[in-house]
Amino acid sequence: MAQQSIAVSIFDINLQVRKTTLVAWAILVAILTVIPTAQAQSFTVLHTFTGGGDGADPLAGLTFDRAGNLYGTAHSGGNNGSAGTVFKLKQSGSGWLLTPLYEFSGQGGGGANPSSGVVFGPDGSLYGTASAGGSGYGTVYKLQPPASACKSSICFWTETVLYSFAAGTDGHQPTGNLIFDPAGNIYGTTQAGGASGNGTVFKLTNSGGIWSESVLYSFAGGQDGNQPTDGVVMNNAGDLFGTTPYGGINNCQQGCGTVFELTPSDSGWSEQIIYRFQGAPDAQRPYAGLIIDSAGNLYGASYEGGENGGGAVFELSPAGSSWNYAVLYNLSGSDNGPDVRLTMDSSGNLYDTTISPSTIFELSPSGGGWIYTDLHDFSGNDGIYPRGSLILDGEGNLYGTTSMGGADGQGTAWELTP
Repeated sequence: MAQQSIAVSIFDINLQVRKTTLVAWAILVAILTVIPTAQAQSFTVLHTFTGGGDGADPLAGLTFDRAGNLYGTAHSGGNNGSAGTVFKLKQSGSGWLLTPLYEFSGQGGGGANPSSGVVFGPDGSLYGTASAGGSGYGTVYKLQPPASACKSSICFWTETVLYSFAAGTDGHQPTGNLIFDPAGNIYGTTQAGGASGNGTVFKLTNSGGIWSESVLYSFAGGQDGNQPTDGVVMNNAGDLFGTTPYGGINNCQQGCGTVFELTPSDSGWSEQIIYRFQGAPDAQRPYAGLIIDSAGNLYGASYEGGENGGGAVFELSPAGSSWNYAVLYNLSGSDNGPDVRLTMDSSGNLYDTTISPSTIFELSPSGGGWIYTDLHDFSGNDGIYPRGSLILDGEGNLYGTTSMGGADGQGTAWELTP
């Protein structure tokens, strides 16, 4: 349930009460003035996807620009054979207006069916991955706005394919978000392909306008991990961290999953597994990637496992040459937990979603533990199956998507105001 407002009302104060009662009342008023009042949550659907030119089935989260506009992708829909779209949401009066920026063309084109969102690169362009299309195995692309001012309601952006996967040792089926290093190089993962067919971590380097791919690591599918479904994060030293939902210890079918680190050196990149999941009581199936705080601690969430079977939120803290693993919260075993990465605010609170039941939740640190708050339960009309990571604006409002539900059953984009 969403938090409810605390209301304090005073009725029929007897002016003849004894002095001791008046003193007690004064103390109570003083206490109430310094305790912050809990605020009710306000949930708003910003857009309901129709499956037409706006797209359908948004699997990824949203991205802000500096003006507060939102950008995202739809996995299917559009006018080119349901290959998906990239869209922009802009405030218009009291509502939000969706504008398609690009419609994927499918096989043989610039990509199809994006499972990841878009991010702004150092040059101000939008960058993302499409899990299919191109040569048939997915692409990394860039989108730029028209060179001249748009004179119509819809002006599509120009796509440039930076790399088209060939399904060989280079990998295929990229499904996670991209990141940039300070030099402008791009990093990402593929869910399949590579030397053993179990996925890769890759790097794209620009030289004279030509982008070239190098595979930093190919997963063997055993204890080193298997099939990464989300992207990587980078620490200040340039090391990369990510998760695989499979591989590792074989307590689960196909392994319970791993957390890995890739460290650069003059001779290349080396992988180290910093944690192998066991299923219970820790976690299993970390489909979601990681976030990293300023102290280098890693936070993640699992889709299954934990003490209750419904997934867990965990932390990995560096301890010299090793890492300490801790479960911050065990989710209920009602069905399936998070499959997208966490979001952290400036106070250290964590936010995420669960798939079934479809909820938005908050974890707040308190006295050495964590307090769980259910912020919103999706009903279907407002969306269902949230599959994309959340983002926060400067006022603490949360924004995200659902992959299904809404008036047309094709998903929604939404805002949650505390």
